[in-house]
Amino acid sequence: VRRHREVHVVLGNEACDLDSTVSALALAYFLAKTSPAPKAAFVPVLNIPRADFALRTETAFLLREQGVPAAALVFRDEIDLAGLHRAGLLALTLVDHHVLPGADAALEEAVVEVLDHRPLERDRAPRCQVTAEPVGSCATLVTERIAQGPPGVLDRLTAALLHATILLDCVNLSPAAGKATPRDVACVSLLEARFPELPARDAVFEPLQAAMFDVSGLTTEQMLRKDLKVLSGDELVVAISAIYMDLEAFLRRPGLLQDLDAFCQARGYAGLVAMTISFNERYEPCRQLAVYSRSEPLRSTLCQALEEATTPSLHLRPLPSPWPCLGAYAQGNALASRKKVLPIVRAAL
Repeated sequence: VRRHREVHVVLGNEACDLDSTVSALALAYFLAKTSPAPKAAFVPVLNIPRADFALRTETAFLLREQGVPAAALVFRDEIDLAGLHRAGLLALTLVDHHVLPGADAALEEAVVEVLDHRPLERDRAPRCQVTAEPVGSCATLVTERIAQGPPGVLDRLTAALLHATILLDCVNLSPAAGKATPRDVACVSLLEARFPELPARDAVFEPLQAAMFDVSGLTTEQMLRKDLKVLSGDELVVAISAIYMDLEAFLRRPGLLQDLDAFCQARGYAGLVAMTISFNERYEPCRQLAVYSRSEPLRSTLCQALEEATTPSLHLRPLPSPWPCLGAYAQGNALASRKKVLPIVRAAL
């Protein structure tokens, strides 16, 4: 601010999963290398406090493997975006999301570009460049963008990060998982063609997925925070957590109900939807859902919305629940990821 230098921040979403992180790092690097006037500082920002980075087990694993030190990263609690914006110095590119949470609403007018792989929920000002394409990984859109740029900008490290991210997001391009599109497959092939020394897909995917599902050392609160999205209605706030284990095992955790209570009370959440995911040896996903709220009307509203949803239909089957304040379901439509469930919950709110 003192030097009056523009700061162009590339910001991933609040879940700060591997896709968000690598998309922000790679796109900021590309913009810094290709922008005609170097008047701005390009800064990729991970949208969590630094203290939460250890919970992103797969991201920490990949960056460590690729020799990217955590000290080189910038986290949300280390940069004053609101202060930069008030000083008129902030330009914001959003990757892997396109709607800022309520607390960041003032930053909306600083958004100059969006790259996302979700359906658009709002229009942007004409001056904002929007790329919203239904691919499996936002890193695919970043790879396409870099590949269309000047030759020589894509280096081996960036390629390795993008390659690993698309493979993890698209479950090793497995057709059974239903995540990969032809564009995801094309980008993985493009990266492998340009960098033949990249390791075999299985050798990249399997350790990365193992790191993602390694929640052995995490408390319930940390598991809920590991991959968290927050939705705000007019009056209520609901959390949606991706949980990397079987629902039955999750519900058997000691003190779970007290932990759910404490988690929601501490953050002002009126309810919580836990979406569990596990994979069999053929990379086919198994999904289950739990809807927790001490408010019976809210819990009923959320359960009804999820049970009756048609775009897509989740094919929910009720499971026995240990507590009346928690509804549990097996999700027959295992291809309906959290990305597809978020709009259902948002509409219900």
